[in-house]
Amino acid sequence: MTDLNLGFDPAALKQRYLSERDKRLRADANEQYVEMAGKFAHFLSDPYVERPIEREPVTDERDAVVIGGGFGGLLAGARLRKAGIDDICLIEKGGEFGGTWYWNRYPGAACDIESYVYLPLLEETGFMPERKYSGADEIRAYSQRIADHFDLTRRALLQTEVTGVAWDEAARRWIVSTNRGDAIRARFVIMANGPLHRPKLPGIPGIEEFEGHTFHTSRWDYGYTGGTSKGGLDKLGDKVVGIIGTGATAVQAVPHLGAAAKQLYVFQRTPSSIDVRNDRLTDKQWAASLQPGWHRHRMENFNTLVSGGWAEEDLVADGWTEIIRNLGVIARMKAVKEGAADPDELVQLADFKKMEAIRARVDEKIANPAVAEALKPWYNQFCKRPCFHDEYLDTFNRDSVTLVDTNGKGVERITREGVVANGQEYKLDCLIFATGFEVGTSYARRAGYDVTGRDGRTLEQKWQSGARTLHGMTVNGFPNLFIFSVIQSGFTANYPHSLDEQACHSAHIIAEAMGRQATRVEATVEGEEAWTAEVLDSLLDRRKFLEECTPGYYNGEGKISPLAASFASYGKGSPAFFRILDEWRAAGDFQGIEMD
Repeated sequence: MTDLNLGFDPAALKQRYLSERDKRLRADANEQYVEMAGKFAHFLSDPYVERPIEREPVTDERDAVVIGGGFGGLLAGARLRKAGIDDICLIEKGGEFGGTWYWNRYPGAACDIESYVYLPLLEETGFMPERKYSGADEIRAYSQRIADHFDLTRRALLQTEVTGVAWDEAARRWIVSTNRGDAIRARFVIMANGPLHRPKLPGIPGIEEFEGHTFHTSRWDYGYTGGTSKGGLDKLGDKVVGIIGTGATAVQAVPHLGAAAKQLYVFQRTPSSIDVRNDRLTDKQWAASLQPGWHRHRMENFNTLVSGGWAEEDLVADGWTEIIRNLGVIARMKAVKEGAADPDELVQLADFKKMEAIRARVDEKIANPAVAEALKPWYNQFCKRPCFHDEYLDTFNRDSVTLVDTNGKGVERITREGVVANGQEYKLDCLIFATGFEVGTSYARRAGYDVTGRDGRTLEQKWQSGARTLHGMTVNGFPNLFIFSVIQSGFTANYPHSLDEQACHSAHIIAEAMGRQATRVEATVEGEEAWTAEVLDSLLDRRKFLEECTPGYYNGEGKISPLAASFASYGKGSPAFFRILDEWRAAGDFQGIEMD
């Protein structure tokens, strides 16, 4: 790469990135994490239910059962309603709607995508968020608003966990079983469990030995810490607290822990990229000026830019879209100097430039040079989910906050009294796991149940040698079943946008099937094989980028196998994927689908 007086050496940066990646590569990849089962099952308990729902088992028949009460399930219900399908039952294991926003109530929890594009159905519900980045409480309340607006509450089964989904070929119905003894017969099933659904624990030796207080961030224990999701953790003043994990959750929680705890130890394997957040109240004049159709236009504008495309105007103009503006600057510089441009080189230079600014911000914020150096991320920006916060870095200037950087190795072990890292034991009163959710494990494990299709074959068995789908949503051998996920679908940073596209697409197919009085809707073998091949072909360029990334859930913790590749998203990006769905529906021939 040519250094265009950018203030950095691209070749040296490339080598630094690779060496930092190599420090963190592990042979066990995703297997380094412990499933929350058996002796760890208590980590999954719901601390938020004040009054358990008591009811009799349900054995009704429904046109559609939707599994999941987060944005995916709510969007599925809303789009089914719009398509004229009213007999819907949503099943949700939490005590309220909200999905990930029901569980994630940790202090500081808020969306890191602008709320005007992140929250779905804003025009349909007539809602305007209070701030540019909505907090968890507002998002959870808005989820209930969606459910009420589309009359999804009436037949919903909350505090109910699906235990199995099995196809009855003779009746051409699904039997949905739950932990409440339900056996619901469904003409169609939509699985909207969510990609970040099941929390995980790190497989650190001795993890079960710690005798202090402990919990996962998705099950925050305010009885122990005091306070609310807005902070004020007033019970930690005499407590020594440790937190493992420095991803998006920890970035939001650490400032509150640092302000409250007697002493806070932050155990870091890989630092996050921390950009400016610049949250603010919604401008009422701006909100009043919006014209019909503004919401979809804004979502599409944002998605185009964060997917590497070009738009004349950047409506959101935040840290997510800034890299595109950097790319424009570099492209002009190169055009002036050489009169030509290599797109791949321009993208890499833009990324280097952006990450140099991220690292410079660390130096500006952190007083201790050694701490600043440890907090600098050395990888391409989209190797890990970028973070945006205006207090996280400053927290490490507190005398009561210690960064325990492990130079990529992670924590060594956990003892009865604390955590050992870099050969030193840190004694703790409380240990918090900000270790995220299962992504690379089997689909059935993440969902918490398996699906049994025609001939008694399960989805787990079907996908044992690799995922096979049509457009990521329908699977041969599993009639009348629709799956919302990132598998072979269009990944975007603004995940609710992708969920809405999937909801519209599935509702379109279901409405057509009901109009034809079809009892079976199923992907053909040829349809799913062709789509799977297209997905794998689309990943060829993306694979090299991911292989060079520091390990994380985007790249299977550094282990990208042909099997793992089949579970990846469509490699040409979500805008291209959404166009494919639009054109497929417009064609009207339902290519790759059988209905009878």
